[in-house]
Amino acid sequence: MGEEVMMSMTEKETAAMNNPHFVLVHGIGGGAWCWYKIKCLMENSGYKVSCIDLKGAGTDRSDANSIVSFDDYNKPLMDFMSALPHTEQVILVGHSAGGLSVTQATHKFANKIRLAVYVAATMLKSGFLTDQDIKDGLLLVTLRDGSWFPSANCFHIGLAGVPDLSQFGDVYELGFGLGAEQPPTTAIVKKEFQRKIIYQMSPQEDSTLAAMLLRPGPILALQSARFKEDGEMVEKVGRIYIKTVHDNVIKPEQQEAMIKRWPPSQVHVLDSDHSPFFSAPFSLFGLLLKVAATSAGYK
Repeated sequence: MGEEVMMSMTEKETAAMNNPHFVLVHGIGGGAWCWYKIKCLMENSGYKVSCIDLKGAGTDRSDANSIVSFDDYNKPLMDFMSALPHTEQVILVGHSAGGLSVTQATHKFANKIRLAVYVAATMLKSGFLTDQDIKDGLLLVTLRDGSWFPSANCFHIGLAGVPDLSQFGDVYELGFGLGAEQPPTTAIVKKEFQRKIIYQMSPQEDSTLAAMLLRPGPILALQSARFKEDGEMVEKVGRIYIKTVHDNVIKPEQQEAMIKRWPPSQVHVLDSDHSPFFSAPFSLFGLLLKVAATSAGYK
């Protein structure tokens, strides 16, 4: 009996060591907390999981109004990747604007990334580097009648017009860290609109939790997300895109536009809102395990 138990424990430890290490990156305004269901499912299945709080998000107490560069905003992820042993490769998963964080990491740490997964995420090879990128997603605010107001993409940046949330009304609460006469430095969807826009298919408990934990996102930092062209390195990393069918934030047609512009190795579809880690956690978990099982073929 003792030998059997010891063998079982040894096999579990060996499986855990051989299983891939998932690194999960939240979108703007979110935090490591948004992955709590996925982290629990993965760890209970023997996988190693790290959830990153980007600067000004989650438990990081930095003031988002003071974060004006993408390098500063994404530093926690880049520091994490830099500290990984050279022999370790991770599966990097980004949600929403977290796709920009994932892409920057693939430019700088391609040899440490086994696979990049974009979940309803911004997937632009160079960030906002080219004129086309700027046309598609860079303009964050528009001046009208002498005052700043959010354009369609001031909260979640994507491709081809990014979410036009005007159908829901005046949805954004803006921060003006540089002064009232300057462009906004932060934005967050107002609490009364969050469930309707971001979590409409998610359990009430999760949207309530999110309303308590969401923080204003540093939109000026996202505006500066530009990555030096290095096609050889970034293309070494296999990419998977997971589309969300009922997404009000990065709409399915916008996700499809990014997929066509920079085709990934695989595309999967979830019957979920913008937040499948809440609305479809078991389906998302299953997909992540599925792509992990085949990820060795992408390197």
